[in-house]
Amino acid sequence: MKRSFVRSPYLWAMLGVAAVVTAAWVGRENYQPVLPGSLAPDFVVTAMDGSLATVEQYRGKVVLLNVWATWCAPCLQEMPSMQRLYEAMEGTDFEILAVSIDVPVGQTDLGGMPGGDLEVFAADFALTFPIFRNATGDIQRVYQTTGVPESFVIDREGIIVKKIAGPTEWDAPENEELIRRLLGS
Repeated sequence: MKRSFVRSPYLWAMLGVAAVVTAAWVGRENYQPVLPGSLAPDFVVTAMDGSLATVEQYRGKVVLLNVWATWCAPCLQEMPSMQRLYEAMEGTDFEILAVSIDVPVGQTDLGGMPGGDLEVFAADFALTFPIFRNATGDIQRVYQTTGVPESFVIDREGIIVKKIAGPTEWDAPENEELIRRLLGS
């Protein structure tokens, strides 16, 4: 018995591959890698007090954007150095935007990680810089992060100057010098 080509799994497989290739080809011009030298993409996050914030609101300041989570051991490792840097830069146009990808307490994210209590976390580490939540993971998609922590130093014009995947000592001389240079001090 002769089989219809329309019912052939090969036809559907070829059509599927063609659709993926076409979509990639059409979307290639819209893809903008988030690398040093590129404009920092805007996003909306929620502060611990419930207010909304965007990176655009901080234009004119030097910003350390840190994507992190309460369950991330390397994130915990770098938080004290971020606080020390924040204190060293007090009175300048420097700001830290620490954006947690934790879901709220009592929930579990798609990866099975429990929700984090940002207020307790901030108190435990005596953090005074702004902490935000982005439980939907939009920031990870927009900034094309591959894990946590991942950080971006953004200049006054909104250009990404430095990108770091993994923990770092933010109060190390080279990082503080970079921030001071961007501040013009």
